[in-house]
Amino acid sequence: MTIKRAASYALLAALTVTSSVATAAPSSAATPAGAGSAAFTLTSAAFTEGGTIPKVHECTSGGSDPRQHNESPPLTWAGAPTAARSYALVMRDLDNNNLIHWVIYDIPVAATSLPQNVEHAYRPAVPSGSRQIYYRGSASLYGYQGPCSPRTVNTYEFVVYALNRASLTELNTNSSTATAARVIANASLGSARLTGES
Repeated sequence: MTIKRAASYALLAALTVTSSVATAAPSSAATPAGAGSAAFTLTSAAFTEGGTIPKVHECTSGGSDPRQHNESPPLTWAGAPTAARSYALVMRDLDNNNLIHWVIYDIPVAATSLPQNVEHAYRPAVPSGSRQIYYRGSASLYGYQGPCSPRTVNTYEFVVYALNRASLTELNTNSSTATAARVIANASLGSARLTGES
């Protein structure tokens, strides 16, 4: 009788453990929230992730190569959060104290790309409605300032942000790149990144 009782307890314990494992399995293999939706990505027709940024996109200040035109590269994004109301893009030199080379914001939510050579203006014609921060550095201009590292190969990062507002009204023609980057980060619903070498 004692042997039978012991065997019964052992069987009951085994069944309890099996049941607990079976119950726990679905939660450990649960699909993360948002999985299955497309990832937020940023690409360029000019260079691949980690690739070399063509000379046409390098700065002209101090440069002597005729191929340098300080033209912003074409950029395309996809898979942004559905709650996005506008976009912004920030470009940094990661090897020079994260120096900000370009800030463009208030990009309409219907836009999925930036063309090559966005106009150097506070309000460029394309994309309509967007605005750019004034770059104060090796050049003084609105918008894009290309890679300027003639004696080193630096990594440049482009980050597109999906924002929770249609317009960043607190920014204006006097805003600094650092202020703009902070405001953009605070309004971000998600971001996508692309890096290139120059």
